[in-house]
Amino acid sequence: MTCPAHEPIPLPRERHHPLEPVRETTRLLREEPVRKVRFPNGIDAWLISSHEYFRAVMGDPQRFSSRKDETDPQMRAVSRPPVDNPAAFNRADGEQHQHYRRKLTGQFMVKRITALRPRIQQIVDEHLDAVAARPAPVDLVDTFTLPVPSLVIAELLGVPYEHRQAFQDAASKILGLNPTADEVQQSFARLAAILESVFDARLGDPRDDLISRLLHEQPDLSRAELTSLCAGLLIAGHETTANFSAMAIITLLQHPDQLATFTAHPDRAGRAVEELMRRLTGNSSGGGLTRRAVEDVEIGGQLIRAGDWVAPNLAAANIDPALCPHAEELDLDRTPAQHVAFGYGPHACLGQNLARAELEIMLVSLFSRFPHLRLAVPAEELPFRDDMLVYGVHSLPVTW
Repeated sequence: MTCPAHEPIPLPRERHHPLEPVRETTRLLREEPVRKVRFPNGIDAWLISSHEYFRAVMGDPQRFSSRKDETDPQMRAVSRPPVDNPAAFNRADGEQHQHYRRKLTGQFMVKRITALRPRIQQIVDEHLDAVAARPAPVDLVDTFTLPVPSLVIAELLGVPYEHRQAFQDAASKILGLNPTADEVQQSFARLAAILESVFDARLGDPRDDLISRLLHEQPDLSRAELTSLCAGLLIAGHETTANFSAMAIITLLQHPDQLATFTAHPDRAGRAVEELMRRLTGNSSGGGLTRRAVEDVEIGGQLIRAGDWVAPNLAAANIDPALCPHAEELDLDRTPAQHVAFGYGPHACLGQNLARAELEIMLVSLFSRFPHLRLAVPAEELPFRDDMLVYGVHSLPVTW
């Protein structure tokens, strides 16, 4: 029997602690796993807060569409995509989505990422050398957690690292909660101009990078499509890993027992990273992933009408007690749970193998090099990114 729909509540955002989930998340997970909420600009959506229902929505593109109509005035209520982006396959369904995804999948297979690990280790070591050479305190965001994944994805694509500030600035606008549509478009245009210059250079001088391979192996891609694909990879490839690695460092420093487990068993770093990803995605506020119902669907006793917005809540799904015992706790000895930190279904994160490799190498190397690392300020005083879709910190001062 369908439950009555109550008046929408404001999208939950309040935190009682910066390292913990949004205050309302656990209550909704327990009491109202399918609940209509109101986004800040007045648009309503169904917030999906259980692991089971999250997978049901994300795994069913026929009933829950990723397609976004740029002319729909409601779209920007629940999504922050750059405009004029023809190959944004994260906002497409079916064959259109698979058409673009197939062109990139081989670049992120486990075998290719395994071959990259020595270079990732070299980049990490070089940046830790630079950290060690500075007087403490040092901002790890500025010196480590942001530049390492930025350099890795830049090299993987073939974008000269000298452009890093430009693409980092573009990412901050595109992923921010406050910039206007014009500011987002202008940022994307500046990034596109950089990529155009790289395309021109690689046409006459191909190298062993993703842009060269796309240019020479995928001639059917237009310049606009190529720009769209590479811009998406460049932004997503450093923002998520940069912010997650910073949050993981803070969390381990705040849980010395778990840090001791981590440093005592570097051979189990992969397992530890899985648990950190599961638990720390519970820090997001929800609403970053959106779908639109294609037809009337009943989930959790609630009737979702065709055309309704649906917001699968990653924060709640990964701390659902149905996923693992004591799910709200961090336990690096835990058998890895089937978390959805990288999404689920056809749109699961394309770069998850790369992210895992970077995180393992970054965390093991950091705590091996600086066994007495500690925060230089209380965790509560860190400038957390409540103004961004990707949660993290703007700076991370540490000492040792």
